[in-house]
Amino acid sequence: MTAVRKIAVVTGAGSGIGRGVTLALAGAGWSVVLAGRKAERLEETAALAAAADTDLVCVPTDVARPEDVDALFETVRERYGRIDFLFNNAGTFGPGGVPLEDLPYSAWRKVVDTNLTGSFLCAQAAYRLMKDQDPQGGRIINNGSISAHAPRPDSVAYTATKHALTGLTKSLSLDGRPYRIACGQIDIGNAATDMTQRMQRGVPQANGELAVEPVMDAADVATTVLHMAELPLEANIQFATVLATAMPFIGRG
Repeated sequence: MTAVRKIAVVTGAGSGIGRGVTLALAGAGWSVVLAGRKAERLEETAALAAAADTDLVCVPTDVARPEDVDALFETVRERYGRIDFLFNNAGTFGPGGVPLEDLPYSAWRKVVDTNLTGSFLCAQAAYRLMKDQDPQGGRIINNGSISAHAPRPDSVAYTATKHALTGLTKSLSLDGRPYRIACGQIDIGNAATDMTQRMQRGVPQANGELAVEPVMDAADVATTVLHMAELPLEANIQFATVLATAMPFIGRG
C-alpha cells in the first residue's frame, strides 16, 4: 500500500534555511507548499526539489499581511484538506549596524511585522486547520535564533522578536496540547546563507572588536528540522540549538 504523503508549509522557502528545509522535506517524500514574497525565488527552490518527484506548490506570500496568510492556508485546505507541519521560517534582520538610538520606527515595525506578527499569523492559521482536521493534530516549528538567548550589538529589533518567538513557541505548545498540536523551536547560529555572508567578512563583537565568525552548512540545519518534523506527535523536541561549533556564543568567545 502506498504511504500517504504528509503535507508541509515552509515560509521563507525561496532562499537560505527555508530552501534547505524544503529540499530536505521533499527528499523525504513530503508534499511541500512553498511560501515567500518572491515568486521567482520560490520557483527556483521548486526546480531544485523537482528530482524528489513529490508535490510542490508555490504560493507567493508576505507573512506580514493577514490576507496573504489567509490565502496561503486556504490553498492548503483546498488542495490537501489538511496540514501536518508548518516551518515558521520567514524573517528579516533589518538594517545592520544601526545604533539603537538611530533605528527608524519604520525599520522596527518591518522586523516585528515579519518575524513576530508573521509567525503568529501563520501559526494561528495552521493551528485552526490542525485543530479541525481529522485525524486531528500536527506540528509547528518556529525558527528562533541564537539571538533568542544572547543579542548581538545593534540588533534590538531582531533580538526582541526572537525572544518573543520563544514565548510564542511556549504558548503554542501549551494551547495545542488538547488537540495533538506539537510546537518546537530551532535556534540557529551562523548557518551559511545570504543573511550571514557578513559573518565571513567580520561582524562587531560585544567587546567592540570586529571579528570573522565561523559558519556551518545550512543543510545541517535542514537535517535537524527534518528530524524534528518526522517525530510522532507523542514526542516533541521543544528547543534545539544548532550552531557553528566555534562561533562566539558559549563562554567568552
